[in-house]
Amino acid sequence: MSSTPERDTSATPVPAHFTDERPSKTRYVVLGFLCTLAFVFYVDRICISKAVPMIEADLEITHTQMSYVLAAFTLAYSLFEVPTGWWGDKYGSRGVMTRIVIWWSVFTALTGRVGGLTSLIAVRFLFGSGEAGAFPNTARILARWFPEERRGMAQGLVNSMAQVGGAAAPVLTGYCMDWVGWRWTFFIFSLPGVIWAAVFWWWFRDDPAEHSAVNAAELSLIREGRAPVAASAHPPIPWAAVLSSFNVYILGGVLSCTAFNTYMYFSWYSTYLEQGREVSSMASRWLTSLVLTGGAIGCICGGFLIDALLRKFKNRRWCRRWWGCFALTTAAIFLLLSIHSDSANISATWTACSVMMAVATLASWWGAVTDISGRHLGAMFGLMNSIGGCGALISQLFVGRFADWQKSRGLSGRLQWDPIFYVYAGVLFAGALGWLLIDSTRPIQGASGESPEEH
Repeated sequence: MSSTPERDTSATPVPAHFTDERPSKTRYVVLGFLCTLAFVFYVDRICISKAVPMIEADLEITHTQMSYVLAAFTLAYSLFEVPTGWWGDKYGSRGVMTRIVIWWSVFTALTGRVGGLTSLIAVRFLFGSGEAGAFPNTARILARWFPEERRGMAQGLVNSMAQVGGAAAPVLTGYCMDWVGWRWTFFIFSLPGVIWAAVFWWWFRDDPAEHSAVNAAELSLIREGRAPVAASAHPPIPWAAVLSSFNVYILGGVLSCTAFNTYMYFSWYSTYLEQGREVSSMASRWLTSLVLTGGAIGCICGGFLIDALLRKFKNRRWCRRWWGCFALTTAAIFLLLSIHSDSANISATWTACSVMMAVATLASWWGAVTDISGRHLGAMFGLMNSIGGCGALISQLFVGRFADWQKSRGLSGRLQWDPIFYVYAGVLFAGALGWLLIDSTRPIQGASGESPEEH
């Protein structure tokens, strides 16, 4: 990582429609890199969920103890989001992102070498600290490589590929464990990240103007409508303004509600299907994949939808508010329908619809964070994502402890597991109300060098 502060060499662009040159497509190669990264990111993160029953049996640990393992990742991920996001702001995302991917790949491999509960918790904590900052730096790269009116599409595609990775993880993990066991499965999953990091470091540049494949027309398209930024050392984060911004807390809170919901499916849903719905291991991997595929569909559709709404109504505040509220309310209703379905297949289908609607808000959330963060997008995304991580952490701890508590009361099957989902539906309703309070037209004072009224 370079110790020289990153400089923005941008000048006032010539509008793309005033040039005869056709814009190059390098920004879409960047998007391809980020989509591939998101896929690998979620495969490596979620593969452990399918391995939970086998790990518990092999290491002789309970659901409650396994919840500590899952939460160790989320805690570290939340703690290190802000510093790694800030490193991207200060030094550029090329070196920071390369370090992130190599680090998490190493600890993915080491997950398969643990000998007991303590070492497993330690490795997953270090794995989480390595993955922290991947999405803040992704948001930062998209903000520098895509014009504002196309970011929703790009953000939706990245989020969608993350969900595709999540959907693929249970199936890939299941077959891989059948072949080589759970320990070697983690080693195999570590390899794609190492390859990605090497190619990314060689090809990518933080500033589009410094990339040889970007022509003048594409650079103009990317920068059209932006005010030029003076080349200078990265300014300090205006923490007083950040910590007094209501938007920061409400955006973090809304994401916390969404993360509380989705981490159930990332961490425990396969176990629920096997122990609560009494389906086979083979069926659980495919039904879990179905649920997470709903998330992939929601991400891509949500990105295109919010772009279309913003182009049509020209009102960032109300488009984001009402779409977020509607989507999470619908997600809660679908989840309630899933609880009352006796068929595991129908229940998983309703759950997939619920996840689809919940994560369809993510592109809008990314857009709102970008709107208010200015030059500190990496750090601010990390901060609000860390707040959201609280919901994920609580979710992982809650399910394991609640399932063991229900078991101690003599309950099993659906009586043991189904009541959990009423809690999740309630949290989704709370998140829907939170969306009505977000105002993405009021940036953090001083974050972009201008006041909210001037933005």
